[in-house]
Amino acid sequence: MPRKRKGLPIHGWLVLDKPKGLTSAKAVAAVRKQLDAAKAGHGGTLDPLATGVLPIALGEATKTVGYAMEGPKTYRFQVRWGETRDTDDLEGAVTAESPVRPTGAQIEAALPAFRGAVAQVPPVYSAIKVAGKRAYARARAAESLTLAARTVQIHGLTLAAMPDADHAVFEAVCGKGTYIRSLARDLGAALGTLGCVAELRRLASGPFTEKQAISLDYLTSLGHDAPATEHLLPVETGLDDIPALALTEQQAVQLRHGQAVQMLLREDHRQVRTRAATEEEGAVVCAMLAGRPVAVARLAKGQLRALRVLNL
Repeated sequence: MPRKRKGLPIHGWLVLDKPKGLTSAKAVAAVRKQLDAAKAGHGGTLDPLATGVLPIALGEATKTVGYAMEGPKTYRFQVRWGETRDTDDLEGAVTAESPVRPTGAQIEAALPAFRGAVAQVPPVYSAIKVAGKRAYARARAAESLTLAARTVQIHGLTLAAMPDADHAVFEAVCGKGTYIRSLARDLGAALGTLGCVAELRRLASGPFTEKQAISLDYLTSLGHDAPATEHLLPVETGLDDIPALALTEQQAVQLRHGQAVQMLLREDHRQVRTRAATEEEGAVVCAMLAGRPVAVARLAKGQLRALRVLNL
């Protein structure tokens, strides 16, 4: 028999303001321990150097992580000009230096090339797999790596401040898979100098924002007696970017038992398909019963089929 998972069946999202120096995995472990939750995961890794919004999924919310991570992310970051590091941030060793320092006008002129669809080579120290092994593990083993460029979406990039000649502060809104460390490195190259990330803070991740975030110290200070529900967001929060579809009680039972549900082609169902996908591909929806999520499901050709059933 499978071993029973220890901990409480807590379901929902907790938005952590991750402190600097802590890995995302350790942050999840700390939250899970504090809440005595049976299951937890995070919605998008933050580097140890970074702070800010780290959405942590608990219980059935872990089934929605993949959808929550699809949303845009907002970052505020500081670039240090004149040096590159092997990690593309201050965590690594200096690999090259330059005396060139860009002006504000030069920076503004360079930014349009980094908006929209941008080809970006991920940092060598990243979690991307190369021949089945994480790139960072190969880099730590001093293996020579050449990572392929990927197209990422940068919806917005602005110069926010220039505290001194050696640093500039930016805000970026970007899509899934964008590396801010690569952006800093590439900005430096475009400006005829070198650059790496000196500070990084995530302000928002999909539907989760800085205003919702609580610190690990605050969570710890509450002790085990504080009801977790006071700090949790509903499971469906991670599904805000996909349309909702109302079910009847009978349809919900069918869906929970893995059965396809025949849906009448009402006008609202047509609108769902139009918003989310083509008729051939099928729309991904959050199937709801009386305001509670039943499943992440696909609606195509008049049938609804569960992708992930939510046991709430």
